[in-house]
Amino acid sequence: MDNQRPKLNAQELQQLQWLLGGVLSLFAIWSVFYLDVEALGAVLAATAGVGAALLRPGLPARVPGWLHKAAFPLIVAGFVFELWAEGQVLPAMIRLDLWLILYRGISYRGRREDLQLIVLGMFLVVVAGVLTVSVAFAAQIVVFAACALLLLFLITLNGPAPGVGAAVVAPNVRPAWVGRMGHLQLLRRVIACADLRLVVMGGALFAGVVVLSGLLFMAIPRFQFENSLFLDGLFSGKARSGFSENVRFGEVTEITQDTGVALRVDVSDAAQVPAALYLRMLALDEYDPAGGFRLSKDLRRAAFASERTVSRLHGPRGVRLAGRSDAVWTFYLEPGVSRYLPLPGVFSQIQFREVQAVQLSPSLLALALRREPATMTAYRMESPQLSATLPDPTYAAGGAAARRGPWQTLMQGPAAAGDQARLASLVREIGGGATLSPEAFAERAGAWLQQRHAYSLSPRVPAGDGDVLVRWMESRAAGHCELFAGSFVLLARAAGHPARLVVGFHGGSWNGYSNNLTIHNRDAHAWAEIWDGEGAWLRVDPTPGAAAPMGAVEPTGAAALHEGGDRGWSARVESLRMFWYRRIVNFDQRSQLETLHQVKETVQIIGQTFREMFGQGARSLRRWLGQPWTQARALDGALLMCAAVVLSWLAWRYRTRWRWHKGGRDHRADPVRREAGRWLRKLARVAPDWAVDDPAGREVREALLRLRFGARATWPEPGRVFAQAAALVRQRRSRSRAT
Repeated sequence: MDNQRPKLNAQELQQLQWLLGGVLSLFAIWSVFYLDVEALGAVLAATAGVGAALLRPGLPARVPGWLHKAAFPLIVAGFVFELWAEGQVLPAMIRLDLWLILYRGISYRGRREDLQLIVLGMFLVVVAGVLTVSVAFAAQIVVFAACALLLLFLITLNGPAPGVGAAVVAPNVRPAWVGRMGHLQLLRRVIACADLRLVVMGGALFAGVVVLSGLLFMAIPRFQFENSLFLDGLFSGKARSGFSENVRFGEVTEITQDTGVALRVDVSDAAQVPAALYLRMLALDEYDPAGGFRLSKDLRRAAFASERTVSRLHGPRGVRLAGRSDAVWTFYLEPGVSRYLPLPGVFSQIQFREVQAVQLSPSLLALALRREPATMTAYRMESPQLSATLPDPTYAAGGAAARRGPWQTLMQGPAAAGDQARLASLVREIGGGATLSPEAFAERAGAWLQQRHAYSLSPRVPAGDGDVLVRWMESRAAGHCELFAGSFVLLARAAGHPARLVVGFHGGSWNGYSNNLTIHNRDAHAWAEIWDGEGAWLRVDPTPGAAAPMGAVEPTGAAALHEGGDRGWSARVESLRMFWYRRIVNFDQRSQLETLHQVKETVQIIGQTFREMFGQGARSLRRWLGQPWTQARALDGALLMCAAVVLSWLAWRYRTRWRWHKGGRDHRADPVRREAGRWLRKLARVAPDWAVDDPAGREVREALLRLRFGARATWPEPGRVFAQAAALVRQRRSRSRAT
């Protein structure tokens, strides 16, 4: 019986190709989840279609032929319409790719179609890899690469013979392999036919390539991928409206309903993190009676400096950094938040991980990118001023003239005379008719608002005529942070104090595993700033439960952060992401060298351990050899040497039998085949013409060739054939000696 491992036939290989193509398509489709693209409908449709065809391979045969003819024109027409309607190239191309993958996934494929499917999937994977830094995507791209390599291997293995064209596969004609066996049965067949050694060697080779690629990725200096591939210019992300130049009441609160991560902050010294952290993004001056605040066009032009393209940016000039922190803060801002970067305060310097086009406003303490980033944005801040006071030399130098021109909106209130009168009445109620300083008014107005109104994420402003904020202040209705902060701004302006609304983040959770601060979207907040009349803006947070001290330096709260730290499973996942950000994404030359030094030290430690083990063994052997040789030691040494020689001879003698039992289908390891080959070579040396002029020699030669290369079922008796060959060798040698 021939001990050969079974092989997959052509139909089973085609079914395996179908299965791998479907799995590869799903992984490519799911990579879109890492992108901030409105393609949920296309992703769900492609997943459902490809998944159904993958589980039920007979379904594509039910698709009518006219749909296959109309699919490509419809897909192209949809792509052109999206380009015309939205004007964004990359999102339209991503959706186009999804529909093409769906079409290929629900159609029977040949060699060309499988190659097209790999290319379509690679487009989505490459785009997602450029525009995301997710840890999960790193694992997903490894799985996609493995599926793509296996599919290419099957395409090559099941391809046509040389000189024969590839067969044309109709997209809706049921192939012969459909319905022959289920996927589980096919899996069992693959396991039965697989060569374990080849699988292990292939897996080890693939793992080695992945590890080597990772080491090269860490060793090669970083550059801005999306700029090199021009993808960032094709992708236009949409920032959250609560963090834009125009904020309507309720938009910041809508952000708080999102539990996703907005940014992560890595601080070199956790003891300098304030207990109540405020991250400002933008200050809004102009009041919109329709229900919101916005940054006026005049102030935007006057406050923001001209755009600069830099990788390092120095802080506002002429600002004294009182209460400056010596810590280095590294921010990892997720895409889709805003083009305005969160800032804890005045800084001495900011360093980006790549060149950025930015605009800085010292008066508003706002830093704006040219566009909303489509990828994670990392920047490092040095010596931030963690204070509730923001110096503004520009506004202070203007004096009375500062209340005209671009800054006049800082005193703007409701336009209607009736609303102004009602607002003035509320100011007299707060101050008791007295003229209060900005600090005193801020304390009284904040306490008055908190006394009259509770906090609620779902407020109901009383209906009626007049300004929205005035109606809310006159009522006892609960409100969110925007109503509290906006009301305070109107009250301060009515009392003669310039004020503005600030949006950003407040709070956050401390990750006890990675020791970093995680800011979620639910930490979005709005507060106010009032001019102190001397040269600085004072932070005022009238929202109940979120009040922070005005004026001096923020109190640090490392202990409070650790007490309320997050140590759940989500924190463990976030710690892996922070490791990825620290060691892979945000590489500068120093951290690259540190990682390479760590790898080098680990390799040196392992090598030193092995050297010590071998050195200790060599020293023990030398000590044993250096001892006096007695008769007993000499006898033990001789017995040990004889045992080693015998074991070596046995291993060499029976190595072929061991290889045969280890892998029976390898003809080269079969001892019978190897013995037949040995007799063929010996007879060829003894008598080169032994199989030409001797009928008995030809018979022995044919028997030896059958034992060497033939199927086991056709073998003659090996012992009899080898005996005949030995007799023939002796006969030829005797004849040679006689002559």
